[in-house]
Amino acid sequence: MGMMAEFKEFAMRGSVVDLAVGVVIGGAFGKIVSSLVDGIIMPLVAVITGGVNVSDWSTTLKPAVLGPDGKEVAAAVVLKYGSFFQSIVDFLIVAFVIFLAVKALNSLRRKQAEVPPAAPAPEIVLLTEIRDLLKKN
Repeated sequence: MGMMAEFKEFAMRGSVVDLAVGVVIGGAFGKIVSSLVDGIIMPLVAVITGGVNVSDWSTTLKPAVLGPDGKEVAAAVVLKYGSFFQSIVDFLIVAFVIFLAVKALNSLRRKQAEVPPAAPAPEIVLLTEIRDLLKKN
């Protein structure tokens, strides 16, 4: 089998296609969550904290060094924990939604497992009885 034929067989397998669809939907969902956090949640946090933009939260560990001409010689060393906090909120929202999706899938699987199997066809029951009688004799 040629390399192209093997690749086509691999790529057309259901699990690979499902994975590709999941990655595309996940990327789109990530953008939606980022928009939610940036546009709705963080402004509410800013109002609660007195109008401070959360993404601007930072601590300067070492200030910038200026030369005699007033130009910056060495950049400031800044710990930007606000954007980190914003990323944590993004992650928690995505993780919570994934948790809800997995919980819903598990619920559906449990419901399917609880459904009793269909009664066997009359022919199967008859053949089983014949087999059991032959075993006795």
